[in-house]
Amino acid sequence: MNTIVKSEPLATRSGATEPAPFARESQSANFDRLAKTYRWMELFTFGPFLSRCREAFLTDLVPARRAIVLGDGDGRFTAELLRVNSQVRIDAVDASPAMLHALLYRARQNAGRVSAHCTDARNWRPVDPPYDLIVSHFFLDCLSTEEVRALAVKVHGAVSPSAMWIVSEFAVPRSWFGRFVAHPLIRLLFWAFALLTGLRVRSLPDHHGALRNAGFTLTQRQTWLHGLLASEMWRCQGIDREA
Repeated sequence: MNTIVKSEPLATRSGATEPAPFARESQSANFDRLAKTYRWMELFTFGPFLSRCREAFLTDLVPARRAIVLGDGDGRFTAELLRVNSQVRIDAVDASPAMLHALLYRARQNAGRVSAHCTDARNWRPVDPPYDLIVSHFFLDCLSTEEVRALAVKVHGAVSPSAMWIVSEFAVPRSWFGRFVAHPLIRLLFWAFALLTGLRVRSLPDHHGALRNAGFTLTQRQTWLHGLLASEMWRCQGIDREA
């Protein structure tokens, strides 16, 4: 049986807050050991470009009120979204207890607008639909195409008719750069994360096909580093709630 653990802030003597304990699901890749070094690993390998990718559509998200954030790592994007949008309430889903602790710490005074769910996104069930925003930054590449397809179908059933899905991912452009630089680099990244976390996926999923099949349409796309990094805005095609 899969258990969803929702954190509630606990008051400390200093008046700050800290999250209740989380339990990590054994079948998930273990990103706990990267929680304290993830930011520096990212800066060392890609400089500021992953952050630029995550925040490409940040100003478009101000109208959102109910959001699902899937696998935000140490929570830098979540903290920025809470900062620019004073009304949004977020369900943060991550299988790593350490990453969720980091996310809630970065949220600081806005942590009260975050419900943290320590569970594998493949097992998670939306708890407070409908949502008008879904965010997955460098997360779908931890899943197979079939798993992305199943996740997209589940998410589509829990969103409003005008919902948007913001996706940031690595990509292999159809060019000499893609063949000789991006493809080998991505293979190296998968090897490194397999070694560090036990991640079993070895190739990028076809998230484009999976999201389209689930009822989402790609409306905007920005790229960096010759197409190695991409940030995308997908829109829900519409939902017939009477069907």
